Amino acid sequence: VQLQASGGGLVQAGGSLRLSCVASGGTFSRLTVGWFRQAPGKEREFVSVIGRSGSNTYYSDSTKGRFTISRDNAKKTVYLQVNSLEPGDTAVYFCAAKSTIITDWFKTREADYLYWGQGTQVTVSS
Repeated sequence: VQLQASGGGLVQAGGSLRLSCVASGGTFSRLTVGWFRQAPGKEREFVSVIGRSGSNTYYSDSTKGRFTISRDNAKKTVYLQVNSLEPGDTAVYFCAAKSTIITDWFKTREADYLYWGQGTQVTVSS
């Protein structure tokens, strides 16, 4: 499975972006997909996860209420809508995936994932 993240950019505080993670290879509908981010000088941190069907989602405390994760299995794509952006959201955003059984979707650790995309830069100016 290969993952390609895109959609990052430079936005002003309060702005929005929609990040995309497109998968190729493998069976997309069997993948649990997560988003992580890494700010300069900091460790990579969990942002959000979505289960195989899209019915199960979870967010970090810092993004809950501002970010929305969704998926389109027909397009083999997971989206992360990021709203009300703050300078503290500046980071490289990575998508990650692992084939799981449908009930085993709650994955918030880097070690939970097998496949990783290359990352897309989000920069928020104040």
